Amino acid sequence: MSGWVRVCARGELLPGEFKVVYDGDTLIAVFNIDGDLYAVEDVCTHDGGELTGGELHGYEVECPRHGARFDVRTGEALCAPAYAPTASFPVKVEDGVIYTRDDR
Repeated sequence: MSGWVRVCARGELLPGEFKVVYDGDTLIAVFNIDGDLYAVEDVCTHDGGELTGGELHGYEVECPRHGARFDVRTGEALCAPAYAPTASFPVKVEDGVIYTRDDR
């Protein structure tokens, strides 16, 4: 298991925004939804494309390529064409800095 990866200062990620970081070879998207932070792997399980760039609908991110939706809280696939979840990751804030990690 790798260590925590710095995302950004807490004030740099406003509600409705996201940041993407690498933990090794894993792209992790960290979302701020109404002040709460969630992290999922930035990959659509339907075709391997990036989820970021897609629209946010509440707690759902829509894949910009084919419209599959994922719950950013859990990674659960919510509609076709994706059926498998994307990975979700822990997020912590320490000394005003957001961190995440690939803990698989």
